Amino acid sequence: MKSEISRDEVRSAIEDKLCAYFGVTIEKATDDQVFQASAMVIREIMSRLLAIEESRRGDREVHYMSMEFLMGRSLIKNAFNLGISEALTGALEDMGRSAADIFEAENDAGLGNGGLGRLAACYMDSMASLGIPATGYSICYELGIFRQKIQDGKQTEVADDWRKSAESWLIPRNEDAVEIRFGGQISPRWDYFGRYHAEHTGYTTVTAVPRDMLIAGFGGKTVNTLRLWDARSTSALDMYLFSEGEYVKSMEQRTMSEVITKVLYPADDHIEGKILRLKQQYFFVSATVQTIVKKHMERYGDIRSFAKHHVIQINDTHPTLVIPELMRIFMDEYDMDWDEAWEIVTAAVAYTNHTVMSEALEKWPQELVQKLLPRVWEILCEINRRWCDYLVSKFGNSEKVGRNLIIRNGQVHMANLCLAACFKVNGVSGLHGEILKNDLFRDINELRPERFTYVTNGIDHRRWLSQINPRLHGLAAELLGSEDFLTRPEELIRLADFAQEPRVQKRVLEIKQLNKADFAEFALRNDGFVLNTDAIMDVQVKRLHEYKRQLLCAMLITRLQMQIHDKPNAEFKPRTFVFGAKAAAGYRTAKRIIELICSLAKDVNGDPLCKDKLQVYFMENYRVSAAEALMPAAQVSQQISTAGKEASGTGNMKLMLNGAVTIGTLDGANVEMYERLGDRNMFLFGLRTEEVIALKERGYNPLSIAEKDPELMEVLNRFSSGFSDGKSYSDLVSDLLYKGDPYMLIADYRDYVSTHDRLYSAISNENELARLSLMNTAESGIFAADRAIKEYAESIWNIKL
Repeated sequence: MKSEISRDEVRSAIEDKLCAYFGVTIEKATDDQVFQASAMVIREIMSRLLAIEESRRGDREVHYMSMEFLMGRSLIKNAFNLGISEALTGALEDMGRSAADIFEAENDAGLGNGGLGRLAACYMDSMASLGIPATGYSICYELGIFRQKIQDGKQTEVADDWRKSAESWLIPRNEDAVEIRFGGQISPRWDYFGRYHAEHTGYTTVTAVPRDMLIAGFGGKTVNTLRLWDARSTSALDMYLFSEGEYVKSMEQRTMSEVITKVLYPADDHIEGKILRLKQQYFFVSATVQTIVKKHMERYGDIRSFAKHHVIQINDTHPTLVIPELMRIFMDEYDMDWDEAWEIVTAAVAYTNHTVMSEALEKWPQELVQKLLPRVWEILCEINRRWCDYLVSKFGNSEKVGRNLIIRNGQVHMANLCLAACFKVNGVSGLHGEILKNDLFRDINELRPERFTYVTNGIDHRRWLSQINPRLHGLAAELLGSEDFLTRPEELIRLADFAQEPRVQKRVLEIKQLNKADFAEFALRNDGFVLNTDAIMDVQVKRLHEYKRQLLCAMLITRLQMQIHDKPNAEFKPRTFVFGAKAAAGYRTAKRIIELICSLAKDVNGDPLCKDKLQVYFMENYRVSAAEALMPAAQVSQQISTAGKEASGTGNMKLMLNGAVTIGTLDGANVEMYERLGDRNMFLFGLRTEEVIALKERGYNPLSIAEKDPELMEVLNRFSSGFSDGKSYSDLVSDLLYKGDPYMLIADYRDYVSTHDRLYSAISNENELARLSLMNTAESGIFAADRAIKEYAESIWNIKL
């Protein structure tokens, strides 16, 4: 798709912005100034489109609430969607600038921690591309996900000031600022009709100021908004204290207000961190709800029609306080009675669950909510009382009542609040949906089965194929005869018709080799790593968590190194293992696993026997732009989480789309990938979900299994004795052998390494490698975010497309 805007017009507009805003000509402008000017031009185009659309907006809107939006870079993405990417690139080149250097000047918008935030970003793109009126809501974190540094083989966290390059995208909307209240007391007041009114006094206030980021849909027909809330103090300075020389103290109120939006996910292993996180969630929720209700009244004038015109989708439990906050506004500000308000709220809010682990479900200390949010606490108590009565009426005096209460054991259980209030609860893959219904939320599914469903996650296929892998996009368009797959990703399935053709297989291999060369430049530039482009690129890139089992992959690599030493002259398909992962700052075991992988990498890469055979590359500071460099080059995709632990996954889909062959467990969306690919095109291993449960119930003894496998014990002994840097990882080994191995690495090891051998035996034939690659791309269309959003629109949001 191309726009009518020419490269000369784009060049003229950029030069105008450089003069008007920076006072420089193109000859003297820095790359950062050229980037900022380019972003301003793109933003102006989107602003004009948004202004035109506002007058013809549909009468039912989606409000997508998420604590994370991992947007990555926006310049080339918005230009691509508007159809001016070629004009922009040409204009930059005409001005004597490297377009690649200008695009690199933009920092990733790191408003997220991983898949949750990236999913939200993909969905915003698809909602705009499908013409769905939608607004995303989150926090305008000053510092997003940390910048990862590897020092002495260990992860360290460095603040990432992403907003410096984002200023050109963020539009301040001071006219929409709202007040958020914390603390204080609630005094009851009864009117002449015997109705209760809550008088809130003694509270402190923080101002929420929106900063809007515009999202252009593909084709440039629809522009939606991502509204990010910034915290501001109601008082810039205590002038009395300042005049008395108490300079620091005079800024205290301002500092305490603005810290709310300082960082994404502050550590909460202490009470101050918990208070800050709860403040973040309520700040974000209250500001959003106040705005939605205000705009509804401006447009419709009737609060009772709210659910007809709005659906609020909460992405995980972080925005769950939207439920009591809506109740507060409807009752306290619009004088509704409880039943009427509850009917509207329960018809307007839907919940997407993202975990299968009950211990990961969010909960808050009761006394914290009570002190920080006194009116919300009153409403929660009443919701809990009525919910308890309902459960008792259905279950009697059963344990099912206790475990589904919203308030129990001194804690507020956010998922249970969602179960009580949300008209739909969806999982994010077929397997995940079944686990929710049959395990995690089985009691409520027994009462309300019609409320439970699933929508398998999807990815922005235009970004993750066409934008980042233009060579493969070009081949697909050539073979299919058009670029229709940009809007109809299901068309990719027709690529399967060409998978056996030798000329096409040759092209696939050539494209992959060129992409590996590009990635090698990235690795050298970013980390000083010299990548062997003749080796198979075997990748595991995802958030570092024990259940994702990066440690299992490290066990495999250690085994391969030992095999090379045992038989140095044996035939060995060269391979480079690439890891990209950040561990949460307070997650000790995850950080130890990163340290082990770095020790292993140093040992393998310095081993003369492994030269040109085996490499290990840990990508520092894995992020969206790094993923965009990696995905087109990847050839093997490691999706090896413990069965029953991964809700869905989206990295697996991006790698599949770019032609990587998956080795994985039957977990998350791998299940649906396997349904399409089968044994011929995907390499499955490991215990199934029901087998994991059965083995644990029988009594899982990892030490007993390990002792029967001499090779496995040798690998673990290697971890304990340490690598070339002398570091021992006996603590990780002890967790596996003597502390139950909760994620079943020992149980799955033998099947994993055998399947890996089988995979490499298959791809040692280059024609088979090419066939597998194209088949994976062909079958990936079903995992497009466009498909997922259509399912949300039809089955949850009641929006006709």
